[in-house]
Amino acid sequence: MSEEKPLRLVLAMAGASGSIYAARFLKALMEIPGETWFVPSPASIRVFKEEYEANVQTGEDVLEFVRKKWNPKQVHKFHLRKFEDIGADIASGSNIWEGMVVLPCSMKTVAAIRTGITENLIERAADVTLKERRKLILVPRETPYNRIHLENMLALHDAGAIIAPASPGFYQMPQSLEDLGDFMATRIFRLLGREIDLYPRWNP
Repeated sequence: MSEEKPLRLVLAMAGASGSIYAARFLKALMEIPGETWFVPSPASIRVFKEEYEANVQTGEDVLEFVRKKWNPKQVHKFHLRKFEDIGADIASGSNIWEGMVVLPCSMKTVAAIRTGITENLIERAADVTLKERRKLILVPRETPYNRIHLENMLALHDAGAIIAPASPGFYQMPQSLEDLGDFMATRIFRLLGREIDLYPRWNP
């Protein structure tokens, strides 16, 4: 893993399918120095529970599930924040983080961030991230896109967000769902400026 300075990140899970992406990103994140403010939505917990058939009720349960399933090296520090707490520390730009990732990102969350609606902590932290000109990476897992989805994502792109759809590549010859999750995790780390390779680079 990289020896770069510790990463300070806001990570949110919204209520879209694609729990494998969040789980593998969390697993990799646990193994690098830094700290993350973790905000899962109630809908994302429900989706995670159903997609993994796991008894998870809270953000801490999600973290514990990842720890038990893959036994990653415990280096990273996590700060759990409540979805409904719009007065939390990460609701203010006076606190510093390098970037924010919404993984996976629902189309409802895309729409709310695009319009500046901040009814929960995910939306508020994303709004702060944009206004402070920090990296905001949104990872939608939806198909097909309708015109509203596309217009919302284009507007967010123009506002400075990075739209990184959960579209894993196959040139690394994945052997499992975990490999597909690692592909997206690596791409997200690279967008954050971190050289963390969880799969071989393309080398024709």
